[in-house]
Amino acid sequence: MSLVAGVLLAAVLVLFVPVMVLLLQTVLARRGALAVSGERLPRPRIAVLIPAHNEAAVIGETLACLMPQLLEGDRVLVVADNCSDDTAAIARGCAVEVVERQHLTDRGKGFALDFGVHHLAQNPPDVLLIVDADCFVEPGGLTVLAEASQRDGKPAQALYLMHAPEAAGLKQRVAEFAWRVKNQVRPLGWLRLGWPCQLMGTGMAFPWPMAERMALANASIVEDMKLGIDLALTGTAPLFCPQAKVTSVFPTSDKAAAVQRTRWEHGHLGMIVAELPRLLAGALRKRDLGLLGMALDLAVPPLALLVMLLCATTFLSGLFWLFGGAALPLLFALVCCFLLAVAVVIAWYGWGRDVVSLGELLSIPGYILAKIPIYLGFVRKRQKEWVRTDRE
Repeated sequence: MSLVAGVLLAAVLVLFVPVMVLLLQTVLARRGALAVSGERLPRPRIAVLIPAHNEAAVIGETLACLMPQLLEGDRVLVVADNCSDDTAAIARGCAVEVVERQHLTDRGKGFALDFGVHHLAQNPPDVLLIVDADCFVEPGGLTVLAEASQRDGKPAQALYLMHAPEAAGLKQRVAEFAWRVKNQVRPLGWLRLGWPCQLMGTGMAFPWPMAERMALANASIVEDMKLGIDLALTGTAPLFCPQAKVTSVFPTSDKAAAVQRTRWEHGHLGMIVAELPRLLAGALRKRDLGLLGMALDLAVPPLALLVMLLCATTFLSGLFWLFGGAALPLLFALVCCFLLAVAVVIAWYGWGRDVVSLGELLSIPGYILAKIPIYLGFVRKRQKEWVRTDRE
């Protein structure tokens, strides 16, 4: 086998791993979630921590969905972090605790969370829940998350979905489908095996003894993923709790959506580069299948990038074959393309038909091409600092 054929075959085999992980997760997810078992414990006393930076437009609605779910002894704490609007005043008007924080250099969600945890430590709850200021927690969600976290002694992650705005175009609806694949289909698949999930940034619950020790004060743009990995390596990996549901809406403006997508995707790719070797090493050292599953899940890049890389590899393998090279890389690449298509169609049939039609699903290449600048930006100038998404 020539050097070029070997390189192409190696590239295909590398891509084969995330394709098979995605296919396995999708097939397992179709079987449904495992039923919650175990003795029902008394409802723990909770504190809901909400980091908020200039969230006056949405904080009132978020608090309105939380307040009816609280029991006696529960608390809601809003950290108005470096705000220049009426976030703090609106939150106080909803009869919740509010603390204000101002800092010239330590900016970002992680610092706000750390500030809030230290404030809550004066009268700690049994379970800490973290909810973003622009999220809607469906009725009963707080109790389900708190009880799951207390029962297992581990972080519990709600099903977190983002919806396209009303009358949204195809690009945003495809983004909603891709989000469902990432945050619903894939964790459901691993749940069937009893394996952990990634933390998703909101709708998260932690037993207080764990919460007060968490390293939160950082400016990471994906502080949730980093925290979940750190906890998994200490033996307390997050567990998916789809019975609790948290929702939000994609920003309406193209500029805000681009900022949000760049933050998420650069952060995800950065975690793959920085944390995947550490997760794999920990899984092998501890002989922990759950940790291995979390590493394999992290190894799946954003769906658009995976499709893009596989198409590029298939194209190069085809050219190599046309000019007299070996056919093996092309055959393996075509098999990978077929398996990826099967995974996407299964996911669409189970969770995406109400968002995009089958015909619209075929237009995904346009959605992928629109993301090329994001991935080029990761190579040229990776976003490493937290940037708030405008709510306009």
